[in-house]
Amino acid sequence: MTSGLKRRYLRIVRKAYRFLRSPGMRRRVWLQKTISPMFERSLWHPCRDSVASGLAVGLFVSMLPIPGQMLLAGIWAVPFRANIPIALAACWVTNPITQIPIVLFQEKFGDFLRESLHIPIHPLLQKIQIPLGLFPGMEGESLNGGSFILGFLSLGFLLFILAYPMVYLLSALMPKLLPKTRYQRAKAKVIARQRKEQRRPESN
Repeated sequence: MTSGLKRRYLRIVRKAYRFLRSPGMRRRVWLQKTISPMFERSLWHPCRDSVASGLAVGLFVSMLPIPGQMLLAGIWAVPFRANIPIALAACWVTNPITQIPIVLFQEKFGDFLRESLHIPIHPLLQKIQIPLGLFPGMEGESLNGGSFILGFLSLGFLLFILAYPMVYLLSALMPKLLPKTRYQRAKAKVIARQRKEQRRPESN
């Protein structure tokens, strides 16, 4: 199981490197200073804190109805000291298959918050209707702007917060799979090697 998860993680790392070093990214000179800090080695080694931050950043960005989610997640991962491959992978929560259900749920979630918590919405936002004609089978359908904005922001913050206890629980249950720090696993190997050498009978 551990080796399988490691292979999947390495596959994500390779895809992330290809994305950030793609010719399209390199042609944008103004992006180079922004992207270069992403290649710090500590942001690519998985550990409990960096994976939790990466998942939090990625899930929050995935709830934003904007293009370039992966690039934004990578940029935000730097100040959060987050694991970049996890942040980029989490953006795929919203994909062509899940996009429509998530968008509709975000509006419903916004309606629920407005009715249950009586959150005020600016009248201008209430009048905005966002057409869904770009999605197949949604011609003539629309979203209420106020409920949708409240829904995707609230859901993004909620997922951001929940990411930390989820990852910390996983680390507590499987510390070998997800160590607290990137040095914990290497330290454990050194200690195990030293103990093994101490148990060896001294050769005469």
